[in-house]
Amino acid sequence: MTDLHELTAVEQAAAVRSGAVSPVELTEHYLSRIDRLDATVGAYTTVMAEQALAAAARAEREAAAARRDGTALPPLHGVTVAVKDLVQVEDVRWTLGSKVHTDQVADADDHVVTRLREAGTVLIGKTNTPEFALPCYTENEIGPPTRNPWDLDRSPGGSSGGSAAAVAAGLAALAHGTDAGGSIRIPASACGLVGLKPSRGRISNGPLDHDITGLSVHGPLARTVADAAALLDAMAGVMPGDAYTAPALPHGETFLDQAGRDPGTLRIAALPGPMVPGAVLHPDCAEAYRRATALLEAAGHTVTEIEMPPDPDLVDTFQLVWSVAAAGRQVEEEEEPLLTPFTRHLRERGRTTGGLDLAGGLAAFRGVGQLFADLFFSAYDAVLTPTLAQPPALTGAFCTGDPAADYAAMSNFMPYTPLYNITGLPAVSLPLHWNAEGLPIGVMLGTRYGDEATLIVLAAQLEAAAGPSDRRPGLW
Repeated sequence: MTDLHELTAVEQAAAVRSGAVSPVELTEHYLSRIDRLDATVGAYTTVMAEQALAAAARAEREAAAARRDGTALPPLHGVTVAVKDLVQVEDVRWTLGSKVHTDQVADADDHVVTRLREAGTVLIGKTNTPEFALPCYTENEIGPPTRNPWDLDRSPGGSSGGSAAAVAAGLAALAHGTDAGGSIRIPASACGLVGLKPSRGRISNGPLDHDITGLSVHGPLARTVADAAALLDAMAGVMPGDAYTAPALPHGETFLDQAGRDPGTLRIAALPGPMVPGAVLHPDCAEAYRRATALLEAAGHTVTEIEMPPDPDLVDTFQLVWSVAAAGRQVEEEEEPLLTPFTRHLRERGRTTGGLDLAGGLAAFRGVGQLFADLFFSAYDAVLTPTLAQPPALTGAFCTGDPAADYAAMSNFMPYTPLYNITGLPAVSLPLHWNAEGLPIGVMLGTRYGDEATLIVLAAQLEAAAGPSDRRPGLW
């Protein structure tokens, strides 16, 4: 008999609509698994058991009424979603992965949480993140590190590592993440998931953290492309105060609809070379890229490999802007010593950056976005790269005590992902390959601004071409 967590989120929602399973039954199943397994994985900072069961009971009543009255339910009604502990959920602990905020409780919902509630999902808990979501791992000083369910000695990546570990270990059907430099796609690659970074403005960043840099977006982590598309539908939409607004789909269409469509014949630009000077592509990641290329060509697409030389100036500019974002986090002077050495390192640089330097950096970002619009996407429909330059890292690999060296090592680990935050373009990491050690290795696709539809159609086609995988972490 199939366990409930083995069903995809879309399948779970269908079972709720039909009455074959109840939201309470689903929620109790996941809470039981969290109780048994999360001490090992460390995916959650706060489990919202009482709130989740209350929400599931409401969802169950609504589902029963919908069956009785013949009315439609939202596509993910009654399905559990884990929420990264970088965002506010009203009356729930909100740590941002920092000792400074260990006991902080949110007094309102962020807009993305409002959307999830309106979609009928059941928020089951807050997931672990490194301090202020700054590094690409999920280790902090408020609790144990989050472990990769595929290998407990390895990191799930970050900064949405708790969310990725929760889905990969079967501790939530779906998870919310944020991505300002790869923080959804990095853990998706490390944990064998689909991780989708939407276009800038697709999902509201309000009402608290609108992010003036334009780097950070919310997005889904899921086991399948269809599940990720359905969660994107649930979270997307303009809210009051939004500074960016991505173009909407045609009236009546959804991103979930795209997952079953034929993309036709597309032109794909393939960029295998790392975009950071000195970064080296690991053979396992190169093999995942080659496999994706072969699948695309077998599907009839034209794949053209292009050399794009690393740009050290852009790498330095990203660190400059990233440091200013870190320095912008409100921390009382007497609490600064509670921050991690890496956070303090970034904040010190950010405080010395002048306004003209920041303006120049953001202008450079917009120039790169214009370059991609004018050159790449006038000739190509999508871009293929590895997601990461290296396989999942060991826990502690980027915490050597030398923050500058750790930042450089992280840049070499993740040289591909920040480009899509710089440009605001959508991208997705797909789990199409596993190495000889049984570790997942992701590949990444990106498309034009606002064109998540093409991204999802193409990703779903690749997923289907790769065939179903029976690979599951040992904890599954």
